[in-house]
Amino acid sequence: MKKPSQTASFREAAAVAADSLRASKLRSFLTLLGVILATTTLIAVMSIIHGMDRYIADSVSSMGSDGFRIVRIAFLGNFDPKKYVEMQKKNPQLTPDEFEFLKAHASLVADFGMGANRIATVGAGSESLTSVTLNGGTPNWGALSNTQIANGRYFTEIENNHHAAVVVLGADVNNSLFGGADAIGKVVKVDGRPFTVVGVAVAKGSPFGQSQDGFVDIPVETFFQIYGSRQGISYSARAQSQGVLEQAKDEVRTLIRARRHLTPQQDDTFSVLSSDSLVGAWDRLTGAIAGTAIAIVSIFMVVGGVVIMNIMLAAVTERTHEIGIRKSLGARRQDILNQFLVESSMLSGIGGLFGVASAWMIALVIRTFTPVPMAIPITAVLIALTLSTMVGLFFGIYPARRASLLDPIEALRVES
Repeated sequence: MKKPSQTASFREAAAVAADSLRASKLRSFLTLLGVILATTTLIAVMSIIHGMDRYIADSVSSMGSDGFRIVRIAFLGNFDPKKYVEMQKKNPQLTPDEFEFLKAHASLVADFGMGANRIATVGAGSESLTSVTLNGGTPNWGALSNTQIANGRYFTEIENNHHAAVVVLGADVNNSLFGGADAIGKVVKVDGRPFTVVGVAVAKGSPFGQSQDGFVDIPVETFFQIYGSRQGISYSARAQSQGVLEQAKDEVRTLIRARRHLTPQQDDTFSVLSSDSLVGAWDRLTGAIAGTAIAIVSIFMVVGGVVIMNIMLAAVTERTHEIGIRKSLGARRQDILNQFLVESSMLSGIGGLFGVASAWMIALVIRTFTPVPMAIPITAVLIALTLSTMVGLFFGIYPARRASLLDPIEALRVES
């Protein structure tokens, strides 16, 4: 007698498993809850991390792949209050003179800008906004900080040199003061001083509920004339190409150290930031989050696997008579083993599919009704489905083996 092929045996096992799952829908669904929760949690966490990764890459590190920034103090790891106090004492403020020195001597930098910021009150007519971020910048500061102009223009070198009272409005400020209407040529008051609007910036959005558009930009020389140049200054630079980014950072670092007369044994009294350093710090943070999520998911998966094993053991007991009949009709031990392994794998695989659907709906709701960026990576779906199926396969081995080892004569004696 010709033996059935492996494909035919698998198809038969899958058909029998599907009939068994359909026969007890409620029990099957309750069995799947652990796998569904695990899969949903895994995909949801990975979606949030993936969405935030894209936001960090596109928005937060707006310096670009060839840009970097020099600031007085920065933390790329865990914030240390004690170290912060020490840096406050030893790190001097960046200065306009230092900026001019770097601009004159940095040979690997294609563009170099200076900015300063503080909080200000901005008003127009009867409308007034508090806690607006006021940026003073060189004429290239907008390009270096990825501020695009929707209407009008950015201020010019001549306006900067002559301390002109001109301003570029962020989208939120423009909407609040002028209802989104054309504000070019109108006058706003920044801390009570009149400024003429020359441009309105393109909206940057509000990821995580924090608006990126509540700012106004004025020429840095105007800023210094009003508020002084003793604090809050930073430099922004763009290397000649991405290939020389590290060399450009090292060159600027060396120039600052030389100007500040730092010995080789002394630490930097400033910080150099670039997109890759910010993204690297973010990756370390999300790596810890992902590790915690995997631990939680593992617990859910183990619980779901134990439940599946218990249900499959109960199924073996319930279907002992059926197993005896199948064996008496010529079913091999491998056929019985395959049947229960396929059934447990299908059970957990279907739970994985429900988890994927649940995670997709959660991501859609969060992305639609909240400012949290979410993007489901295909790798998360594949990992979740593979993991859930493997859990069913692993925890189904013992019940399947137990079913395959049943003696057909003893099994036939069991009442169905």
